Amino acid sequence: MTQLGAGLLGAALPAMPVFGAAATGPLVLRLWPEGVPGAKNGLGPERVDDGRLSNVSEPTLTVFAPAVDRPNGAAVIICPGGGYVRLSTQREGEQYAAWLSTLGITSFVLKYRMAEFGHPAPLQDVLRAVRLVRSQAARFRIKADRIGVMGSSAGGHLAASASTLFDHPLGRTGAELDRVSARPDFSVLMYPVIAMEGPAVHAGSRKALLGSAPSAETVALMSVERQVTAATPPTLLIHTQADTAVPVENSILFYQALVRAKVPAEMYLFEHGSHGMGMRAGLGTASEWPRRAEEWLRGRGLLAISN
Repeated sequence: MTQLGAGLLGAALPAMPVFGAAATGPLVLRLWPEGVPGAKNGLGPERVDDGRLSNVSEPTLTVFAPAVDRPNGAAVIICPGGGYVRLSTQREGEQYAAWLSTLGITSFVLKYRMAEFGHPAPLQDVLRAVRLVRSQAARFRIKADRIGVMGSSAGGHLAASASTLFDHPLGRTGAELDRVSARPDFSVLMYPVIAMEGPAVHAGSRKALLGSAPSAETVALMSVERQVTAATPPTLLIHTQADTAVPVENSILFYQALVRAKVPAEMYLFEHGSHGMGMRAGLGTASEWPRRAEEWLRGRGLLAISN
């Protein structure tokens, strides 16, 4: 961890229990203890329906420790999907965290703001999450250069936004923590929303994030395949041909942009598996994607135990 990150630890957050000391479930970190940017009154409480959250106004990170004796120092910030109107926190958050824990990875499930706030609130939340985790790397026994993002569907769009817009002014709020790098070190994108226009667009995600009449400039900015550069981190993409909600062309567009920028990337396109498949069994080779992802993580040295 950088000296800056260590110094910001005390300034950015109130005192909280040491990692692993909580006896009543996973540790939950407030993203904005100093106050949520653009906070809105009158939104009411969060709503929970069948493992999905909506009406989020207080973004958080829920911490899931590695299940193995020796954590490898890698961390993943998980962005559940839900079209920027809800968060599938069980299927595309907690289940992923349980799997990643078996690989020695520390997971942080992100609860981010959505349609009630619109752009750029989700971007601010995911970049604050990266900065917060990196600034507290020593506390969570992780490496500041092994922090990745993972997202599904609209959460995949958010993870891809973090991977391409990590230094964008819209992702900063003027807080001291802005000085910590928000660039993820790797990303895993599950059937992600990528395009914000054209035949591959997911209209619902676009409307929820950008509103009914976004400017051409905003549409271009948030069509994240256009924002890929050589600084975009190594990326794994997983999608299916059977996905009729978010066309597979979204992953293809992003992969092509990665190739043009010479960013290390792999992509698995499976025949079976509907949108939102998560870790569901019985989908043929598509259900084996966690093994492919583990191989990719291992091949990049992210699962090796470091001292």
